[in-house]
Amino acid sequence: MECQDLKLDTDKELIDKDLENEEQTCNLVPSWSPRNPLENSIDCREKSIVENINADQDAIAKIQYLSSEHGKLDKYLDNQEQDESLRKYLVVGVHWVSLLTEHVLSHPFLVLRWQCQVYNASKCYHLHPFTLLPCIVHLHRRQGLTTLWKGMGSCLLVRGMSCAIDDVISKLSSWPKELDSRTTLKRFGQHVLLKCVSIALVLPFHTVSLVKTVQSGIASDKTGLLDVLREGGARIFLWRSPQNTRMLPMWALIGPSISIGITKYLFNLLIHGVSTRMMQRRMLENRYENNSDNNLEHQNAETYAGLIAMLTTEVVFFPLETILHRLELQGTRTIIDNLDTGFSVVPVLTDYRGLFDCYRVTVISEGAAGLYKGFGAMILQFVAQVAIIKLAKWTADQIAAGILNRPTSRIVQTYNFDSLSCNKSSMTKSPSISSIDVELTSLGKYSLDE
Repeated sequence: MECQDLKLDTDKELIDKDLENEEQTCNLVPSWSPRNPLENSIDCREKSIVENINADQDAIAKIQYLSSEHGKLDKYLDNQEQDESLRKYLVVGVHWVSLLTEHVLSHPFLVLRWQCQVYNASKCYHLHPFTLLPCIVHLHRRQGLTTLWKGMGSCLLVRGMSCAIDDVISKLSSWPKELDSRTTLKRFGQHVLLKCVSIALVLPFHTVSLVKTVQSGIASDKTGLLDVLREGGARIFLWRSPQNTRMLPMWALIGPSISIGITKYLFNLLIHGVSTRMMQRRMLENRYENNSDNNLEHQNAETYAGLIAMLTTEVVFFPLETILHRLELQGTRTIIDNLDTGFSVVPVLTDYRGLFDCYRVTVISEGAAGLYKGFGAMILQFVAQVAIIKLAKWTADQIAAGILNRPTSRIVQTYNFDSLSCNKSSMTKSPSISSIDVELTSLGKYSLDE
């Protein structure tokens, strides 16, 4: 009896489980239901639409970013070209200021210096610049501001003729007009010979230019450049001393002029080379300390080396220049300003027989200091030159510093679009848009500064 009851209970439990399974099966939608393919296609379309929208926004953002970066890069390159052009203009400007100072702005001091050198009877030697200042004031009050600019045209003409003669001789004879580190000994000798010929040909015109520069403006007629050429050409053919004057013939002046001129030129080359090497070594030592433009520093080094060479050469050869100028002016009946007072004019009367006679008479009658008359004018000249060049260099340095201290732009770094792709696993629109913002933020690290 009990066994029958147990069997009935067991069958009842199995029947209940089967009913429960059937109910669950009825509640579930079968996989073969015709509704599932439609829902799957809708979901796939929604996913593709969202992905296309996100991809389009990613592409738009990248294109906008890339166009802005290209604009910044173009602006950066334009600024670099402008800065390079400005640096070249600064270098050329400093060079032209140096040339203008040497050949034009220093001319008034050259007039004072030559007038002191040729006047053998002066009581004031003007060995320092302080004694010249009252004379300059008196000359300006008596003769005007142009009194110290006389003869500038003739001096520039002589310098131009010297350069032209060097060029013509170099082209006709193939002798080198310039020297460099690769010049052989033979080429060096040819260059020296070219300079000797140039000095000899320019000498008559230089003598006339000296007369036009030192003569007083109120005691002589004004002359033009054609008069310099005419009188210089006439002196070329004057190989004998005139009977009625004490003027020395050209053959007596060519020897001292060539010997002094070529020695002075070679000495200037030597000092210029030594000064250039010192400046370049100093520039190399300070290259990593100062953030400055190399071209401008190189031009400044060349300018200062030339100034040092010229100053040293003029100081060493000052006595020989005094003797040579007195020989060239002798017998020209020139009347100059009296720099003892600055109010009157005096004639230059000398009777030298040659270079050594001029040296002996000068030392005996005026002392050794007589060879340095007008040295104060040369001091004034170089002080003015250094001041003007310093001012030009300071101005160029300030402009160059303003360029170098400008906030410099950085070059756009290359990047891979694949590594910047959006989150493809995102099924909604907002996550992909946020990923674009994150990518643009990371790209901002590589952008150009404004």
